[in-house]
Amino acid sequence: MTEKFDKSPVDSSPSGATVTGATATGPAPEAIKAIPVRHYGRWVSGVIVLALLVALAYAFSQGNIQWHTVGDELFVSSVVQGAGRTLLISVLAMVVGVLLGVVLAVMRLSKNPVTSTVAWLYIWFFRGTPVYVQLLLWFNLALIFPVLNLGPIYKNEMTDVMTPFMCALLGLGLNEAAYMAEICRAGLLAVDEGQTEAAHALGMSHTKTLARIVIPQAMRVIVPPTGNEFINMLKTSSLVYAVTYNELLRSTSAIGSTSYAVMEMLFVASIWYLAMTSVFSVFQYYLERYYARGSSRSLPPTVFQKIRANMLGLGRERGTA
Repeated sequence: MTEKFDKSPVDSSPSGATVTGATATGPAPEAIKAIPVRHYGRWVSGVIVLALLVALAYAFSQGNIQWHTVGDELFVSSVVQGAGRTLLISVLAMVVGVLLGVVLAVMRLSKNPVTSTVAWLYIWFFRGTPVYVQLLLWFNLALIFPVLNLGPIYKNEMTDVMTPFMCALLGLGLNEAAYMAEICRAGLLAVDEGQTEAAHALGMSHTKTLARIVIPQAMRVIVPPTGNEFINMLKTSSLVYAVTYNELLRSTSAIGSTSYAVMEMLFVASIWYLAMTSVFSVFQYYLERYYARGSSRSLPPTVFQKIRANMLGLGRERGTA
């Protein structure tokens, strides 16, 4: 019969008593006291940046600027209406750009050489020429075609058709379509080819595969840069000043030319542009965060979470100082 042996450590003391646990090896070690690293460079750089900002603010405060005029003219009816027109033309041009961009992206990826070549030429032309030049081309189109004649469907003078609003919409929308086509094409190519092959194996047509399989997955890549394009469109819309469309910049410039407050009204326009882009930047951030759910293990922090983390970090540094 096999004997059972006691494997517990034996104390070497004369008494021969057995001991276990921490008493066998002596007292338990002390807890490690972690000392955070001092980031003196952050404090120095922060002080330098704040000093530069204070100097810049002081310089503007001493300049020949009537700041009360900026506050008085900020919410004048013509300025508010101009901001509304800026927002309207930006939204409509973006809708035209997105819809046409999706069509161009599908054409570019088509196996038909005619459609893919036409889409490539469109993108090549509208991305290769400035938006300002395209706006002027639409505005002066009556010099080439005095009359728009579509046969029994529609016929009118080109000057009546190409209003400032129509010139601005076509100039911004068609240019944006070229960039949206490349964004959509990148999103479609980001979807694994196995998804398309599996859909075709199930008997789905090419159109149904795009609508139900490929495009929904491509939206994760398409949507974030689309939001960035819209914010850029808000600023690019100021170029429609050239076609006499009465948007924000033209409204403020008209007041500045009559009141001789040119710089003050430019500050008013800048404040409105900053306000609109800031609001839509928040929407863009949360939109990107929403579509990052399927690709990131942890979602990027929100603005309030970043502020809370920074405050907690400063609190820890002060507590250990």
